[in-house]
Amino acid sequence: MPAPTALVRAPEKLAEDEASRTVEGSTLIEQDPVIDPTTSTDPTTPSQNAPFHPAHTKPTPLQQDQEVNPDPDRMQIDTDSRPVFPPEKPSKPKHHRSETRKIPIPPHRLTPLKTHWPKIYPPLVEHLKLQVRMNVKARAVELRTSAQTTSSAALQQGDDFVKAFTLGFDVDDAVALLRLDDLYIETFEVRDVKMLQGDHLGRAIGRIAGKDGKTKFAIENASRTRVSLMGGTVHILGGFQNIRVAREAVVSLILGSPPSKVYGNLRTVSARMKERF
Repeated sequence: MPAPTALVRAPEKLAEDEASRTVEGSTLIEQDPVIDPTTSTDPTTPSQNAPFHPAHTKPTPLQQDQEVNPDPDRMQIDTDSRPVFPPEKPSKPKHHRSETRKIPIPPHRLTPLKTHWPKIYPPLVEHLKLQVRMNVKARAVELRTSAQTTSSAALQQGDDFVKAFTLGFDVDDAVALLRLDDLYIETFEVRDVKMLQGDHLGRAIGRIAGKDGKTKFAIENASRTRVSLMGGTVHILGGFQNIRVAREAVVSLILGSPPSKVYGNLRTVSARMKERF
């Protein structure tokens, strides 16, 4: 049952209102133009051939480049996606870590080490900035890096210098290992060349040295090397090519070649070396 205060429309009035609404809606539909998306000339309206980009994403430079240059064989370079890193901050100096090396000294070289010690340690301390001490009780030379050591290879160079002295080379010749980078030491046994024993081994060593050391000095001067004879062991100090020349001369003497023939070969080789340099 309706409320007593409600107003009731007449049926004729209600029919007129519905008719007027129908007429107005049909008029608006007829007045709106029909828009065809395929023939639209509005630049803001996307066409069917244009690539679709979602409204919430922005086309990447690679997609833009593909729209301009659709050639698939062309190399695409995406320059905007390269990583950008901030400049590196200066690192704090780390705490110095010292390294130590111990070089044993043979008993027969301990007395020469004590004699030439004033000439041995200055190159190690002044040139390589190492800390050095001679441990007489342990019969060794101890090397240690310090905060003043600048070269990472200083410890190895100092080791080579002391070992060269223990192998029988003079201090002045061993110092060349600290100042030049292309010097090496080659060591081989006389018995590696030819199995000799007793007096035969002594005679082979005598042929290498010569009378008053003349043959050894001739080999050193011709090949620009230094040769050290320690019992049945031969040590050669010099450059790579120079060591090869000296080694061939020493091997020839061990195998029994007369010194005069070896001298002739050394003269020929030294003449070629002078022409080369």
